[in-house]
Amino acid sequence: MALTARIEKRFGAFHLAVDLMAETGQPLALLGASGCGKSVTLKCIAGIERPDRGRIELDGRVLFDSEAGIDLPPQRRRVGFLFQSYALFPHMTVERNVAVCLGRMDKRRRRERTAELLALLHLEDQAGLYPRQLSGGQRQRVALARILAAEPWVLLLDEPFSALDSFLKWQLEQELREVLERFPGPAVWVSHDRGEVYRNCSRVCVLEDGKSAPAASMAELMANPGTVAAARLSGCKNFAPVRPGPAPGLVEVPAWGLVLRAPWREGAAALGLRADRVRPEEAGAVNAFPCQVVRVTEDVSSVFAALRPEAASPGAPPLWMELAKDAWAALPDRERLWAAVRPEDLMLLK
Repeated sequence: MALTARIEKRFGAFHLAVDLMAETGQPLALLGASGCGKSVTLKCIAGIERPDRGRIELDGRVLFDSEAGIDLPPQRRRVGFLFQSYALFPHMTVERNVAVCLGRMDKRRRRERTAELLALLHLEDQAGLYPRQLSGGQRQRVALARILAAEPWVLLLDEPFSALDSFLKWQLEQELREVLERFPGPAVWVSHDRGEVYRNCSRVCVLEDGKSAPAASMAELMANPGTVAAARLSGCKNFAPVRPGPAPGLVEVPAWGLVLRAPWREGAAALGLRADRVRPEEAGAVNAFPCQVVRVTEDVSSVFAALRPEAASPGAPPLWMELAKDAWAALPDRERLWAAVRPEDLMLLK
């Protein structure tokens, strides 16, 4: 089963233009900064917002087609939408919140199916409680049980863990991953958290200012993000303008005063370097350059060192290097050092 959406919608000066496909067994992430159009895309698929033009199709069934005049109402789309607010009925118990979404079936089967869904989401002990008596994680599980009760053909997850602490988020991620593994249809997961996407989604579609890029695996995005915006979303911390070097196979980074070995990419405007790809090295190594350490920031398990290459221009951005704490502590000189980056780790970006 597959979901395809090729849609456009304008909000004043903002122009949403999305082309995506999600397939069963391969959760698709929409990754982008706040305000880039991720949630609006989900609302268009669900029928809450109406695109200006385009087509949305689910398993060969047309949900929206601007040219054909088709626009199915939300209740006919078979779309399960997990809202950030969870949208539970406050006057109903957990059990009633789930049972009310089961549709037509006899009382015995309704009780059995409700019990199955509560067990699936580990909510048996909360069946008689009201939403106000639940934790944020429990409310989210009830919302997911309600969605599954309606037997949707596609799941839309809008920042599902945005309001949860890190421990609870980790627990619920495992449960949601189990649900997705069993779910017989496509799923689209909206997030701005690359770690969340990496752990839970097979493919990722980056949205930048309302425009979607072709979907890729997270590994492909990490290796070749293509644009500065996509590289930022994938966690890259170092950027500087780049231009062709003085000879073939070389690139020049004027701000850092560096000429580095790497093949030129037509149309490139910036160089991206991941902090964990910048390493201490001996003088004379490929792409090695002398640096001064200007600032050090400790994280839980690593150290981020802000480096200033000796030939850097005034006002140049720092070049961040990430090392494990023991590797940092083992350096003979933590004020001045030679750093290097492999040619294959240089990202030439548009």
